[in-house]
Amino acid sequence: MNLLLAEVAQATQRLADAGVPSPRNDAEELAAFVHGVKRGELHSVKDSDFDARYWEVIARREQREPLQHITGRAYFRYLELQVGPGVFVPRPETESVVGWAIDAVRAMDVVEPRIVDLCTGSGAIALALAQEVPRSRVHAVELSEDALVWTRKNMEGSRVDLRQGNALDAFRDLDGHVDLVVSNPPYIPLTEWEYVAPEARDYDPDLALFSGEDGLDLIRGLERTAHRLLRPGGVVVIEHADTQGGQVPWIFTEERGWADAADHPDLNNRPRFATARRAMP
Repeated sequence: MNLLLAEVAQATQRLADAGVPSPRNDAEELAAFVHGVKRGELHSVKDSDFDARYWEVIARREQREPLQHITGRAYFRYLELQVGPGVFVPRPETESVVGWAIDAVRAMDVVEPRIVDLCTGSGAIALALAQEVPRSRVHAVELSEDALVWTRKNMEGSRVDLRQGNALDAFRDLDGHVDLVVSNPPYIPLTEWEYVAPEARDYDPDLALFSGEDGLDLIRGLERTAHRLLRPGGVVVIEHADTQGGQVPWIFTEERGWADAADHPDLNNRPRFATARRAMP
């Protein structure tokens, strides 16, 4: 075993002792980051090329600073995004939300589907949809100026229409003309603050995490926004906590102009997002 692999083994144990959820993965990712190689190439780093800065970044990860803040990058579907303080780090669970949205748009008989991403954050959802549905017209909105620093970096050169503003009032010019509305809004109840993982609680912006006593305040508002934006037959897709699976579909009721409200699991088979269709007149 070369020196770097031996150090990675020690780092893995340190991260495990610190409660990091994926210690081996993170130890290897940080080793690759510091040494400028891919994870599969760690064995090729010569002992003489070992960089002691590795232990500096391991110490940061031990303090539960997000891996993505240390490396400055996050991976989402086929994208590599720039992230850091002030913007929500995209999670793997959201990839299943985007997968469902892509399937739904492709099933529509629309040549250039119009898509709106509310609370876009890093831009992960909007950029993934623009990339994987090439003829779509994608619009995205973000309220936080701190988050927008990262959104603009990620969307530079893209064809996404990015705007700053409140998701509840956004895109009045698109009312009734949108085929799909998608959102990963804040949904953690304020009462759950102490149970949130340190990586999120201490580093992700509160604006992207918490939404009232039951976590559903913004989702209730987005239900009205989605209804306003969508054409009849258009679809909304909203992520939620795995503990909210029995609650969110009930926000999209027939009395409020919706049909086919349903919940869907993520890759771990946990309730993760709700969908509904704007009812036909």
